[in-house]
This record gives sequence, structure tokens and C-alpha cells, in this order.
Amino acid sequence: MRKSIKITAAAAATAALALGLSACGTDSDPASKSEGGAKADTSKALVVAASPTPHADILDFVKKNLAEKAGLKLDIKEFTDYVLPNTATESGQVDANFFQHQPYLDDFNKKKNTHLVSVGTVHLEPLGLYSKKIKSLDAIKSGQTIAVPNDTTNEGRALHLLAENGLIELKAGVGTDAKLSDITDKKGLEFKELEAATVPRALNDVDAAVINGNYAIEAKLKPAKDALALEKADGNPYANIIAVKKGAEKDPRVEKLLKLLHSDEVKKFIEDTYQGSVVPAFGASS
Repeated sequence: MRKSIKITAAAAATAALALGLSACGTDSDPASKSEGGAKADTSKALVVAASPTPHADILDFVKKNLAEKAGLKLDIKEFTDYVLPNTATESGQVDANFFQHQPYLDDFNKKKNTHLVSVGTVHLEPLGLYSKKIKSLDAIKSGQTIAVPNDTTNEGRALHLLAENGLIELKAGVGTDAKLSDITDKKGLEFKELEAATVPRALNDVDAAVINGNYAIEAKLKPAKDALALEKADGNPYANIIAVKKGAEKDPRVEKLLKLLHSDEVKKFIEDTYQGSVVPAFGASS
């Protein structure tokens, strides 16, 4: 059994308080500095916040099979939303996180005034369109409702997936931050915006839903098999990353973790375990 701590929305108040206290720190308080805080103690475990699946599963594989030999102590804390991992990294409650892609991180930093940076990509979880009522894209008709994630980057990503499959039309040149207002032709469809983690639970209430890969897997969906439409991996900007607070990029523990995550062993684990539902976003190790 994985020895990690699950942190849910019930802990939001605690995390928010910790973030607020850290924001009130002074220049004499090393942990309050925006450039990564106090110098890392490399004898301590690297604490990494992660979504349960597949992020924490991948980290757990590293912890059980690779970390000890590499001299890395790894402490995995599981978060079930897309906000707390970043606020916990910013406040210093954790050293790094593994749950998001670069467009989401960029948007989060801009909106929350956080100072988080990527140290490298690990894998891609293709976004997919799913339904419990419809068996093919051709069966999606005017008047039906599709649920989409409500955060900026994942909603844009979802709308592009729908447009690429002919279900809607978007304004020419609209980017990753596409919104419902950027749809020029809904083709009679209705849309329901939901927090990404709750979209799978809405499948019984809508005709179809665009679901993030990790939440699809948690909901026992098999993206490579069950999705009516699935993102292509080639040239995809949404590879999931390891993120740290700015200034911590050269923490030896972080560098060691990234090297292990880019190993042949992890590449094989991802390919064997997820069968195309999660795709490595790195080549073979050197």
C-alpha cells in the first residue's frame, strides 16, 4: 500500500491559511522569499504533491524501485484537485508537484501571482470525449449537452478537441485559452462547465463529457478504448510536468527525481501499465 497522504478539498482552509501566512513573511524570513525560499536540506525527503492517478502511481513506482538506489528519499502527498498542489508548493508545504501541464501552470501563475516553474515533462494524458449514452461521434446531435472542464486552459483544450472532431466551430486563430464565447457555431449543442475533477461524475447527467486523462482513469474509463475522441500525442503542448517554486530548480533532490522519471524503467512502466491512456513525454534515458 502506498504510504502517502491524501489531501482533499476539506483541507483547503488549512492550505489557504498557510499560504496567507507565508505571504505575510518578511525579508528576514527565508521561507517567504519568492526565489524558492530557504536552501533545501538534501538529507531530507523530497515532498511531492501529486494527483492520485497516474502521477502518484508513477512516483510510487520510482519510490519503490529506483529512489533508494539513487539516494533519494521521496514523500508523496496526494491531492485531488488542481489548486492546492500549487498553493502548497508556493507556500513551502511541499517541495514540488506533479499534476499539471505548462499552459495550466502559466495561467495559474498569472491569476494567483505564484512563482512556480517547470523543471521537465514526464507524460501526456490525452484528453478525451466520453459518453454513457452515445456510442459514436456521429450520434451526437443538436440539443444534446456536453460537459467541459471550467478552468481556463483545460476548457480551451476541450473546445479544440471538439472543434477538431467537427462538433463545433471556433473563431479563427483562437488559442489554448478558448472560451465558450469563442464558439462561432455550436451546431445546436449545449455546454455545462464543471470543475475538472467532477466531470466524470456528471456522465450520467449529460450526453457526453470531455474528461482529463487522470480523472478518466480514476473513473475506470480506458481512454484508448472508451473515448469517442482522443487528443493526438504528436506535438501536444499539454505534457504533464514536475513544477517547483522558482529558485528550487537546481535542488539536487529535484534533479535526481527528474532523472529517475526520465529513465527507461519509468518509460516501460508507463507503457505497460496504461496501454496508451498515458504516454511518456520523454525519450529513452542516456
